[in-house]
Amino acid sequence: MSGIVNTVLGPIPAEELGVVAVHEALLSVVPGAQYAPDITMDRAEIFAILAAKLRDFREHGGTTIVDSTGMFHGRDLNLYEALSRTTGVHIVASTGMGPEETLGGYFLTPQTNPPTPWPAEKFADLFTQEVTEGMVVPRVERRGSAGLVTTTADRTGMTPTEESLFIGAARTALNTGIPVSIRFGADPLHDLDIVLSESLPADRVLVGGLDRTAASAGAALEVARRGAFVGLDHVGLDDDGEYVNDRERAALVLELVEAGHGAQILLSSNAIGVAKGQPDYDLPFSHVVSTFVPFLTSQGLSEDDARRILVDNPRDLLSVR
Repeated sequence: MSGIVNTVLGPIPAEELGVVAVHEALLSVVPGAQYAPDITMDRAEIFAILAAKLRDFREHGGTTIVDSTGMFHGRDLNLYEALSRTTGVHIVASTGMGPEETLGGYFLTPQTNPPTPWPAEKFADLFTQEVTEGMVVPRVERRGSAGLVTTTADRTGMTPTEESLFIGAARTALNTGIPVSIRFGADPLHDLDIVLSESLPADRVLVGGLDRTAASAGAALEVARRGAFVGLDHVGLDDDGEYVNDRERAALVLELVEAGHGAQILLSSNAIGVAKGQPDYDLPFSHVVSTFVPFLTSQGLSEDDARRILVDNPRDLLSVR
């Protein structure tokens, strides 16, 4: 199946992906927020907002967007299918979950004495089914195959449940050929090693959040040296002390390219199209391609490297193999 990418409308040739935003959120709903009396879930309104943002993305040269929210944070496959058909933007949806604090009790209190986290193999089975049989629409059916398995660790450090999640995600990638996207907790190299311990090739792993200030100096370079993809995925976030600013991101991109790691850089904004139960982050999905990459080229990034980062690298990551 090499050269194929799973989208919500079915598999497509990887060459058709074009410019990819590799870590965004279309609809992000804090679990349970949809039941709050002060929150509305007007599907027509949500569709209209997202369709406008996806059309803007396409008008600026974007072709594919990856929704990296996983299973239980608002993923709406029927909505995504309609949006893809209407706007012409390919949408890759994800399976997976985490961090632990966002999981329901079903995954945290199995009927054992004393209670123990779900074993990694149970997470692997759950996620693998979302690739081989289709992603779950709760209580209704399964739809298209997940194109990515994503998981996140607690920022104070990985918990035992999160270790099971990371191992389960790695086994899913080995079982199905889709890639893994991890959001590191306290130590990106430790968390990368957890998934690599399952004999998953490093080039099937995206380590996201490496533009966090918590990433130690040189962490992005070391992740790249180990062969994984480097995710600088809060492009446009310039006023948050937990992240570097865009000028510093640009310097990091140029440093990685200079060190020979241009084929491992991935850029995204972690933008949220529609947020429910959490603050909006109303940055255009087009920000990377329309604003940040032109800034990068003004700082010395070549057009070939820009295309590699926007087109070739995400294609290589997302291809099923």
